[in-house]
Amino acid sequence: MPIADHLAAALLATGLTHATGGMAQAAPPLVPIPAIQGTGSASPHLGETLTTGGVVTAIFPGLKGFFLQDPTGDGDPATSDGIFVYVDAPIMPAGVAVGAHIRLAGTVAEFNGLTELIHPGAVTVRGGSAPPRPVDVSLPEPAWGGLERYEGMRVRIVSPMTVVQNSLLGRYGQLSLSAGGRLERATNRHPPGSPRAIALAAANQRGLLVLDDGASRQNPDPPPYLDEGGTLRTGDTVRGHLVGILDQGLAGNGTPATTGYRLHPTTTPAFYHRNPRPPSPARVGGTHKVASFNVHNYFNGDGRGGGFPTPRGATTAAGFERQRLKIISALAAIDADVVGLVEIENDGDGKDSALQDLVSGLNAVMGAGTYAAVADPVEGTGTDAIRVALIHKPDRLKPVGAARSDPAPVNNRPPLAQTFATPSGERLTVIVNHFKSKNCGSASGPDLDQGKGQGCYNARRMAQARQLSAFAAQIQSASGSRNVLLIGDLNAYGQEDPVRQLSAAGFNDLLAGRRQLQYSYVFNGEAGYLDHALASASLAPRVSGVAHWHINADEPALLDDRQAECFDCPPGPGAGTPYRSSDHDPLLLGLNLTGRAGAPAARPQRRHP
Repeated sequence: MPIADHLAAALLATGLTHATGGMAQAAPPLVPIPAIQGTGSASPHLGETLTTGGVVTAIFPGLKGFFLQDPTGDGDPATSDGIFVYVDAPIMPAGVAVGAHIRLAGTVAEFNGLTELIHPGAVTVRGGSAPPRPVDVSLPEPAWGGLERYEGMRVRIVSPMTVVQNSLLGRYGQLSLSAGGRLERATNRHPPGSPRAIALAAANQRGLLVLDDGASRQNPDPPPYLDEGGTLRTGDTVRGHLVGILDQGLAGNGTPATTGYRLHPTTTPAFYHRNPRPPSPARVGGTHKVASFNVHNYFNGDGRGGGFPTPRGATTAAGFERQRLKIISALAAIDADVVGLVEIENDGDGKDSALQDLVSGLNAVMGAGTYAAVADPVEGTGTDAIRVALIHKPDRLKPVGAARSDPAPVNNRPPLAQTFATPSGERLTVIVNHFKSKNCGSASGPDLDQGKGQGCYNARRMAQARQLSAFAAQIQSASGSRNVLLIGDLNAYGQEDPVRQLSAAGFNDLLAGRRQLQYSYVFNGEAGYLDHALASASLAPRVSGVAHWHINADEPALLDDRQAECFDCPPGPGAGTPYRSSDHDPLLLGLNLTGRAGAPAARPQRRHP
């Protein structure tokens, strides 16, 4: 090592400045980075102004700062050797470059879980070399919070990582990754509060890591990490190892916002497309097909091209047209005999209504008269801005009597029931539902989150499930049809109380008990099914197949042409395709409505490319 470098290293280690007039000038005592970090989640020196030194490992103008790391560390695996220096400007102080050995003073602060130095001053360059080699990190952690010891350090993630959430990619440039493959919502698989549910929820958290884009701006343009087709789906995997700086900050889309560990890459990540887009719905067999589709706030303004922005849907007429074309594309491909619609505007059935707009759009594509809307018996049903609806193919299933809606006060979005008959006389009653959401809003008392993984308003959803069972019994008695199908968005995962309540009332959950992950929705990296199909005892043997079509939940929210999640993002690609037509995947099922129960499924129709 040159004598000058030896001298710089010695001065940095001893806290002495340059010699002046032959005498070494005393400098403020040097506090090593590991001592500033400490062994806990927060620095033991919070609020103090300290002097430290290290090697610049990465500069992120988008974060308005850089990362500094002790070149040797203190040998204690419980303390991190790195720290973030917040400059509060995209331009770094003179001499700050990757590999530079520097000394500076700054005030110790905590920001969203991250220990950092703010208001840096007296930055002195003391030489230069390559940054420390990245530390290999494996996930999942033995216990949550174990990544704290790497906070601010240069690391290499050596575990295979899977994309489990992409809803914040367009807004914050973030992907959620997991070392455990795809993550299933614990209450989708196990009863809430059970030991297995608790264990699965904890394991999910230990394997999570957010891949950030190294910037704090919103709506990055272009969004990072997308493939040549303009997407990156959950279920895709990281190619090779991730290398970058580990820190903490806002992550996930919970309310209130939560913090998590994030990796800001210093080498460009690459991905394998392990979960390609399904080009067409699964074949579910049977003689007739039923579908359930949450159309994500389908509001058509005033129905005459104006009235935008709408209370919940598209903000512009152009945005609505993109949303409309995507949903029509999806429904045309599904080609079901009956469709239960969820989250459509609650503005009646008239010629300017959202429901009639959708039916007209479908018939323009599929042929005049292909679909008809089931008339809701109550104008402006319920107390919400959205409602449920039913459409059907008149030449395949004809309504028997008028539809019925349940006006019970517990139903802010009343279920809608209609009995149909096949040409041969077989009867089927379809009831479409939309239970109260998990969003806490103004929840109080028993509707508050009880800490079992079911979110808020579980008590309300339980009451709605009990009321639905009673309503279904009334419909069975009035219609003479024992074949009842409950469909829709229950805002409850597969093993949660409302679904178990309906099962206890005699309805068969057609998705329960399958080893393969069943899902229609992804939230905070965990997948599960909120969109259900439950059949009465007489109908269950006639079910030939059931499946979700994964065109929405796996896609980035930035492709959602309503742009609700993306906040003023530019329009996403893929107009006129079914991909990200909603935030929920549609559910399809096949039924044998001719012959005896349990008869073989009809031969599927040939599919055209």
